[in-house]
Amino acid sequence: MKVHYDPEKRIYGILYAATTALCWGFLAVMIKVALNSVPPMMVVWFRFAVAFSILFTYFLITDHKKLKIFIRPPFLLIVAAIGLVGNYVGFAIGVDYTSPGNAQIFIQLGPMILAAVGIIFFQERLSFRQFLGFVVAFLGLIFFYRDQISGLIGSEDVYIAGVIWLIMAAITWAVYASLQKKLVEKHAPQELNMFIYGLPLILLIPYVSTESFGHLSPMMWILLISLGINTVVAYGCLAEAFRYLEANKISVIITLNPILTFIIMMSLSAMDVSWIEGEHLSSYGFIGAALVLAGAIMVVIPKKGFKKETI
Repeated sequence: MKVHYDPEKRIYGILYAATTALCWGFLAVMIKVALNSVPPMMVVWFRFAVAFSILFTYFLITDHKKLKIFIRPPFLLIVAAIGLVGNYVGFAIGVDYTSPGNAQIFIQLGPMILAAVGIIFFQERLSFRQFLGFVVAFLGLIFFYRDQISGLIGSEDVYIAGVIWLIMAAITWAVYASLQKKLVEKHAPQELNMFIYGLPLILLIPYVSTESFGHLSPMMWILLISLGINTVVAYGCLAEAFRYLEANKISVIITLNPILTFIIMMSLSAMDVSWIEGEHLSSYGFIGAALVLAGAIMVVIPKKGFKKETI
């Protein structure tokens, strides 16, 4: 059936989606700074811990019936949670090995892989614009990769390993997103998120070392807690955005978040701060990044463009 959105409330959808893009724009930068003091796996675990604590406390007070999701969780929900673990771990290690801007470019493979899944497994039609988008994005990745690798001397292997981790993060995000899209048909989004944040706390226990937290400065504690809050706000706003705006419009808005990351990194480079290394991009790198973003937007927009969606 057709989903009709109230024109007067579309602004809410835009604001929610923009908030998600804003959170994700800062995310890679925040993770890079946190990695100066905390190992990647610990950063991931702490993000999940804060996000889970917030949602669990909220439902414990407002609607404790939602906690029943932990008794008999759907199998697909467990797989989705594992997928998001892979995404968080791959992204954190990718940021650690490369840079925030680099991570934001390669993670754009996630939405494109999700679109490819729909085409291959669900027999969705591939429009010419989407096909062209795949080609444009692929060319952009080549430009961007060559620009980044050409500026490295002696650390090429580390960069390549980081790119591989980021590709894994994009693939596992596509797994999570495709399953989440199916699960929200029967469950509330935040109820699902609570479980998805909770399961990793158990899965990642072998990587948790309390000694790593014992030597953190107050500012680093604030940063880690902010990363968890960023997670809750970003995914919470994304879920709310779908109530007021079409998925393709939301996808376009959140796909633009790397632009904010590059603006932040360029600003920090101009300030010559010592606590994070600046981005190194030539004109070819900027062209490559622009092509990746343009291609990703072309892919996520379906054949019917911005017409009202059907479900």
